[in-house]
Amino acid sequence: MAVYILSNRKIIRHKGEKVDSFSNDEYSIPNFRIAKCDFDNYKEPTAAAKKKKDYTNRNILNYKLFSEPEKQGYEEVLEVLQNEKGIKKSSLTANNLGGTQRLFYELYKNMSATKDRSDVLIFIHGYLYNFDDELKAILDLKKIFIDNPASPVEHILFVSWPASGSIIPLSYFDDKASSINSGTSLLRLFYFYTQFLKDIFSNRDLIPCNQRIHIMAHSLGNRVLQSMLYSLKRENILRVIDQVILLNADVSYKVFEDSEDSFNKLPLLANRISIYLNRQDLILGISQFTKNILTPRLGKNGPSDISPYKDIVSIIDCTFVKDDVLSSFKFEAGNHWGYLSSSQVQSDIFQNLYGTDRNHITNRTINNENIFTIIS
Repeated sequence: MAVYILSNRKIIRHKGEKVDSFSNDEYSIPNFRIAKCDFDNYKEPTAAAKKKKDYTNRNILNYKLFSEPEKQGYEEVLEVLQNEKGIKKSSLTANNLGGTQRLFYELYKNMSATKDRSDVLIFIHGYLYNFDDELKAILDLKKIFIDNPASPVEHILFVSWPASGSIIPLSYFDDKASSINSGTSLLRLFYFYTQFLKDIFSNRDLIPCNQRIHIMAHSLGNRVLQSMLYSLKRENILRVIDQVILLNADVSYKVFEDSEDSFNKLPLLANRISIYLNRQDLILGISQFTKNILTPRLGKNGPSDISPYKDIVSIIDCTFVKDDVLSSFKFEAGNHWGYLSSSQVQSDIFQNLYGTDRNHITNRTINNENIFTIIS
């Protein structure tokens, strides 16, 4: 099990500390830095600890930033792997690897070490998150997707982008701009990953681990994904993703149309795409009427037309689910966080990630060939 943070947040060093940290500042840098979360000494905080002003950053969850690689490319990763298999002697070890080299090396080693499911979930958060909020979200995601035996996920890559922590309405537009910049950084990461696959598996002594990688984007996190897709050249797309889960997506309902030239690339990238929507989503209703010139949102109204992709894209209506995991006013009134608040939504997502045929996922009614409703 491993949880990584991929962030284009500003790097700072807090007073009295000897290690670099990610900042709460609403400021993005051009490239992602990578950190690995440390759960070895993690203790669940008390309510009193959570109220303290010093319950921030590593007091929430400890993590260590990877060093930047000395050389670009993945030849040194290949050399380390060959040395470990006794194929080619080398003085290089995993400690010589940095950045995406270390990330991809560790994931490959862990995912290929078991015949059981050892899936990776790439999660892109939504609007109104500072870095402390992100660390708390990571703990929630670990409980839901790693600690739960009903889930096939063993590793999480948490995409941390500098959303605003303010509820001031104009911060939405700051977040929208930041999501666009972050999508460009995510694109570079995607190209690094495809280059890793080519460099490593061109060697016949190394074989793919045959595990699965999924992408899950919530709310405005879908705008980060869209920004990446805008710039992704069709001729460079490899089908390296199994499931794409779009949760309460705060993007236009027209994103699958060719004129948008964004989400219509997902069927080239992934085996299956699932749109989870809630027709009573208050947050997306506000987004539509106050910030997006009355443009219906994908996560509330569904897509305008996905007939060309109906064999790959599914629509799952979560309007009637119960908030039985988390039931505060925020969740019950907002109808925007079903993946956190409803065991029914979580169960549906788990079955999706396992690759269950969409017509055989339990507690669904079939509206037509690719539209479903989760029943309460």
